[in-house]
Amino acid sequence: MRAYRSMARTGLKSLLAYQTSFLFGMLASTFGALSMLYLWRSVLSAGPRHGFDWPQMKAYLLVAFVAGSLVSSYTDYRMANRIKQGDVAIDLVRPVDYQWSRFAESLGVAAYEAGTAVVVALGAAALLGGVPLPDPDTFGLFVVSALLVFPLRFGIVYMSGLLVFWTQNYVGLQAARIALITLFSGALVPLVFLPEWIQVASAYLPFAGMASTPALLYSGSLGGGAAATAVLVQAVWSAGLWLLARGMWSAACRKLTIHGG
Repeated sequence: MRAYRSMARTGLKSLLAYQTSFLFGMLASTFGALSMLYLWRSVLSAGPRHGFDWPQMKAYLLVAFVAGSLVSSYTDYRMANRIKQGDVAIDLVRPVDYQWSRFAESLGVAAYEAGTAVVVALGAAALLGGVPLPDPDTFGLFVVSALLVFPLRFGIVYMSGLLVFWTQNYVGLQAARIALITLFSGALVPLVFLPEWIQVASAYLPFAGMASTPALLYSGSLGGGAAATAVLVQAVWSAGLWLLARGMWSAACRKLTIHGG
């Protein structure tokens, strides 16, 4: 565990060393989130839509923003570049597990990502008149759901990074991943506003757990048995993605080519 704690600290220090790039990315995300907030305020000024009033939507969007800030492009680009350049060969000879190492690094980075996103969200909430407190009946499930966001996002980002073993490039993969997560996670638009087939698919895919589930729990739009089921889906997918990534890593190692030997 000492090695992984060291990697977590190294991941955080690496991000701090290049925090200007990260902060500009966060600034762009902040403008996007504020645009969505002002848009939905106008949309809901005439009254609630699909069970959302303005205070609920405000809380939903801010929680989704914080959740979406975890495991940013810094994590996958760093891993993808090491694979593309062949530096992953060095990682193979280290006496630590590759997947756990990347998880530890991402966890260290996530501490900074989450802290920055929470500060931005609190500032936006203050600017827009505050947000309601979470529903006490679902607060426990919300905390569990919020904690499960990280392994879910890590699983998808890690597996998309491993695809570079086959594609030798990551720009298109990253764009596709971001578009897929943004749509099916409900980070851009709550899933209830989307076609029914997307709502049904999202209920059984891992994406909703990356933003929609914790945001719905916080805003009080999800409760009872449906809330417990949604969190259970998050937990199952967290474990499932970890195991799938294990198998993908084994296949990727057989694909690795080292020049000169």
